[in-house]
Formats: sequence, C-alpha cells, structure tokens
Amino acid sequence: MAETWQEELRAKGYRVTPQRQLVLEAVTNLEHATPEEICTEVQRTARGVNISTVYRTLELLEELGLVKHAHLGHGPPNYHLAEDAEHIHLVCRECGRAEDADPAVAEGLAERLREGFGFETDVHHLTVYGRCRECRS
Repeated sequence: MAETWQEELRAKGYRVTPQRQLVLEAVTNLEHATPEEICTEVQRTARGVNISTVYRTLELLEELGLVKHAHLGHGPPNYHLAEDAEHIHLVCRECGRAEDADPAVAEGLAERLREGFGFETDVHHLTVYGRCRECRS
C-alpha cells in the first residue's frame, strides 16, 4: 500500500491535482463536512472550483479509500478521513452537533445483536441520535 495519498493516487493512475489536494485538506480541517461546506472551504483558496468538482473528487477519494461518508441526519452525507473513520457518531437532535465516540462503547449492543439475532453489526458506521450535554443542561 502507498505511504501517502499522493502515492496512492499515482499508483492507481491518477494525477495529483490542486483541486484534489484542496478537497482532501478541507475534509481534514472540517472533520465532518457536507460537500457544500467542503466546497466553501476550497473556494477560500481556489474560487474557480465548483460543487461538481468537489462531488467528483469526493467520489474518487472515497473509491480510493482516503475518505468515508456518513449520514448524520436527513440531507447530504458528511465526509471525514478514512483513517479517522473508526468511531460512532453522536448527533444532537436539538443543536445538530456531531461528536465522535469510540466504537468500544457499543460492544455490548453489538454482542447482544449477534447473540440474539445472528446480526453482525458495523458499529463504525453507526449514528446515534439524542441530546448533547450542552442542550440537556
């Protein structure tokens, strides 16, 4: 496996373009961001990059295993780095804030689903909705 995302792109026959670099940097900086938020971040540096370029780039980066998406509610997906994807999303229904939790917190749930239903749970793609600490106080 390639050591850097640039090497990964080149190894699969893709060029390292400024747009791809800017999109990946925006995903890194924003952590959980929609394509529109990523586009806004990219346009701070490169005004000529449009939303369709961002969508195509995110699709390629996800295909290459560099980013992953999650659905944190109704609406567009949120993207984050694949290397940071080992977490559960905790989403506040009141303020919309998304927080990450270690997948280990769901081990009991995963075990009960496996034992009771024979269901193998992908807790790394789990989103739990509720109210955050700030909204509860």
